[in-house]
Amino acid sequence: MKNPQQRGIHELYAQDPERADWLVWGRQVDPITRRGFLTKTSLLAMSAVLGSAIPFAEQMPAGLIPVALADTNEPFTIPGKEGLIILSDKPINAETPAHLLDDDITPINRFFVRNNGIPPVLETIDPNTWTLEIAGESCEKPTTFTLAQLKQQFKNYTYQLQLECAGNGRSEFNPPADGNQWSVGAIGCGQWTGIRLKEVLEACGIKADAVYIGYYGADIHLSGDPTKVVISRGVPMSKALEDETLIAWAMNGEDLPLLHGYPLRLVCGGWPASTAGKWLKRIVIRNKVHDGAHMEGQSYRTPCHPVAPGTKVPDEDMCIIESMPVKSIITFPKSGIVHERSQPLAIRGHAWAGDFEVKEVYVSNNFGTKWQPAELKPPVNRLAWQRWQATLEFPQEGYYEIWVRAVDTQGNSQPMLVPNWNPKGYLNNATHRIAIQVV
Repeated sequence: MKNPQQRGIHELYAQDPERADWLVWGRQVDPITRRGFLTKTSLLAMSAVLGSAIPFAEQMPAGLIPVALADTNEPFTIPGKEGLIILSDKPINAETPAHLLDDDITPINRFFVRNNGIPPVLETIDPNTWTLEIAGESCEKPTTFTLAQLKQQFKNYTYQLQLECAGNGRSEFNPPADGNQWSVGAIGCGQWTGIRLKEVLEACGIKADAVYIGYYGADIHLSGDPTKVVISRGVPMSKALEDETLIAWAMNGEDLPLLHGYPLRLVCGGWPASTAGKWLKRIVIRNKVHDGAHMEGQSYRTPCHPVAPGTKVPDEDMCIIESMPVKSIITFPKSGIVHERSQPLAIRGHAWAGDFEVKEVYVSNNFGTKWQPAELKPPVNRLAWQRWQATLEFPQEGYYEIWVRAVDTQGNSQPMLVPNWNPKGYLNNATHRIAIQVV
């Protein structure tokens, strides 16, 4: 056996999956390969892997692995998410390069990951006993449902819905904004199966004073403190009562993966993905704007009025983000290709517009001096992204950039420069660009 210092977690797992049970994500989800998370009680099992006892094992904080295994040159990866760019490992956050988002329905292995805390341990989740409570001061008949009851008592629906992190594009803001430095890949359009939230809320009774809903999940705070709520956001009743707002248990025809909320989650397409709560345990109907974790202060808020870059904005002047702005990406070809001038270049991608529909898409290969209309397909259903495609020709050899710009049904167009600086770096919908060398 190799010295553990010379072995990556992934290799250990591949050679002896039974010994890898100490990984919180569990065998069905696959382990992460570096600085993974252990339960405190599982440290004894590590003794066999390390080849020696671990004195003071009971004193080692939960959430760590021995440095002999963590201190490795092997890149941090999320098995099952190969190709994604890891932005942080605690919590797990990873984005998808644009050229890997070319599918009409984003595959699970290409869907970005945005977590605020640590997912519940897979082995502790039993879908047969999982429950969802509907309550709150504006709920007439508080009720607790099992997962089986939800599936059986309410009609099932499947929609293709786009989810995008509010901070997608944050890396382009200047002055820089704190937080995960997303590029353009914190977006995905999966196929979600579940029941309409509105039908569940109506079955429990919605009082006349209801204005908002809020969710609570089973994820674990980064501190490990079970009394701390990781994130508890929500949406106004108008969004909660839309047909496409789902309580979902399946993604692309499969059970939700753990990293995407198994066994139950909200899906609020077109709004910040933070409103689509994972590991769903409780929904409250509120008679006021929900005041859960990450609903107040500056979280998921932008200045109510434009401000100069670098401005410190008081909390009372920040407004909650609702519908995401119009946006588009180029998914083919990959940036940096070499192309022969004698051949036309086929390009394609996706466009979306939050609560609205995309009306037009344009492309340019001369830095936005002239724009050529692209062919645009309608969405499969409301709140799904739309496929666009075009063909470009090049007048001479040299370096080119291809730009794409979408316009929504409200007349809003993507800007060519980063718009509306804000302290948290939200809502960047500047045109996406790729580089082409023509020879």
